[in-house]
Amino acid sequence: MASKEVKKKGKYQYLAGNIALFSVSNFVSKILVFLLVPLYTGVLSTFEYGIADMMQVTLLLLVPALTLNMGEAALRFGIEHADRRGSILRIGLTYVIRADAITVGLCIAVFAVIDPQYRLYVLLFALLFAANSLFEFLILYFQGCEAVPIVVIGSVCSTAVIVISNIVFLLVIRIGLNGYIYSQIIAYALASVVMFFIAKSVGIIRDVNEDEELKSQMLLYGTPLIAYSTGSWINNAADRYLVAYICGVAVNGVYGVAYKIPAILMVFQRIFAQAWQMSATKSYKDEKSAEFFTTMYRTYNSFMVIGCAVLILLVNPIATFMFRKEFYEAWIYVPPLLISVIFGALTGFLGSICLAYKDSRSMGIATSVGAVINVALNLVLIPYFGAMGAAVATAISYAIMCIIAYIFVRRYVYIDNNILVDALAYLILVASSIAMIGRINGRYVICSVLSAVIVLLYHKDLTVIVGKLWQMVKSRFNGKTI
Repeated sequence: MASKEVKKKGKYQYLAGNIALFSVSNFVSKILVFLLVPLYTGVLSTFEYGIADMMQVTLLLLVPALTLNMGEAALRFGIEHADRRGSILRIGLTYVIRADAITVGLCIAVFAVIDPQYRLYVLLFALLFAANSLFEFLILYFQGCEAVPIVVIGSVCSTAVIVISNIVFLLVIRIGLNGYIYSQIIAYALASVVMFFIAKSVGIIRDVNEDEELKSQMLLYGTPLIAYSTGSWINNAADRYLVAYICGVAVNGVYGVAYKIPAILMVFQRIFAQAWQMSATKSYKDEKSAEFFTTMYRTYNSFMVIGCAVLILLVNPIATFMFRKEFYEAWIYVPPLLISVIFGALTGFLGSICLAYKDSRSMGIATSVGAVINVALNLVLIPYFGAMGAAVATAISYAIMCIIAYIFVRRYVYIDNNILVDALAYLILVASSIAMIGRINGRYVICSVLSAVIVLLYHKDLTVIVGKLWQMVKSRFNGKTI
């Protein structure tokens, strides 16, 4: 059924349509959150922001691990088994509730031994976990149901609530860090309720009996992904824990803010990744899948590299707008973090292909190796270079993880990219980063020239995708598909 729909719409049109829908939710969400950064850095201290950041990264570890990645399983099996989506929802929610119970137990244990001044945050974390785990599961489940408009509504709703409640809690009531956390709990919970009732009203959610065979298949798929999600978390978050431990929570607050500029590039990465995960699952059996995967890999890589080059060039003006007071110094950590986003995005792209073939083990290996290297480099570099050592370690570990994922994918499909051109482009990004961080005279001219060189390197890939887009426009009028 899934493959028939792709053939009917065309692989590129199906992907483009989902990208357009996800763009709405992601641009609205990320732009509004982006505009809130000056509020956070103006109202919260570096210590408070450091605590908030630690809670967020802990959430990123525990949600997929304790739910056994039922969200990812719901997406994968929902696309392939449209007639069993009711059972998928029931199974997934069961594991989300179990994860909530485990988290409450863990928080009670921590509450008994932690410093009394932090006990409220332990209770708030339990509520935040429950709200976020449900929200993230429903987002992935509705993607699996191909109900992308519901995903868009849920994302926009959560962002709108975060914006409004942050203004109330931080500027009107002025309750600081507590208000920051309250706003997220309310947003995730309310958005989940909205998505659930919309889906119920249009008949997506139906009451069914639990399917034991399907549950076993979902567990067999989701459980190995714990290594994948944990490895990804270590690559995303271990640096912040180690910076907080070695350099202090305040330094980690500044370092955590530095991630807000790479988050601009991650908006595009997330939009594409959400749509690509659906397309990869639908298209992996197609006889022309290698050509499709190659075209999208080269296009994705070229756009991410060019976007990274532009953001490195503009890092100072953006930091001046976004960061207040002592947070401004966070800009120096941004260039290596931007480079890490590229390799993280490509790893995710390749991972979606492995997961389409239900090979969650390979991605678990890739991310686990990357995680070990990340921790080792952080332990070596942070004592000597502080938070900058953490940023560099993150970029290197993501690059290695990407190489391993690339090797694994070649077992299923041949990605025909120009490795030498890609390597040269990545080295140019490193040179731009050094010029900017080192405050070299004429650095803006140097980075501008280097950015132009990158565009020239990828002009063929850009020409191909422009041609595909033109074909899609023409096909709208001719009734053909591509």
